[in-house]
Amino acid sequence: MTAPSVVSRWPDRAPYLLSILRIVAAFLFMQFGTAKLFAFPAAIMPGGGTAPLASLAGIASVLETFGGACMLFGLFTRPVAFLLSGEMAVAYFYGHAPNGFWPLLNQGFPAVIFCFTWLYFSAAGAGPWSLDARRGR
Repeated sequence: MTAPSVVSRWPDRAPYLLSILRIVAAFLFMQFGTAKLFAFPAAIMPGGGTAPLASLAGIASVLETFGGACMLFGLFTRPVAFLLSGEMAVAYFYGHAPNGFWPLLNQGFPAVIFCFTWLYFSAAGAGPWSLDARRGR
């Protein structure tokens, strides 16, 4: 395969790269939820435990774990992604923005990236490698 043919065929790969982006982002996102909900792969809550389910962190952990699982498999992608985008916007403005303007300094960078990633998926859908695509056939 020559370089010009690779370049000319690269846009044909976009739907599959969309699916790969969704899978990788969901896998990373779920780790924030499982860390708060189950202290896995490590405890990140103050004091080293898990978040109480009736708390803001507990609700976030459920959304991140189970919403992330939906995103991982591409199930109900658009509504789940929209919900998770909103959750990340709330997380940023409630938990990070009061600590300063710059996301790198207020440790809100992951919340900003995930907010806009999920917002994109709420419009773009899951891609061809998803349960949504299988259900649509």
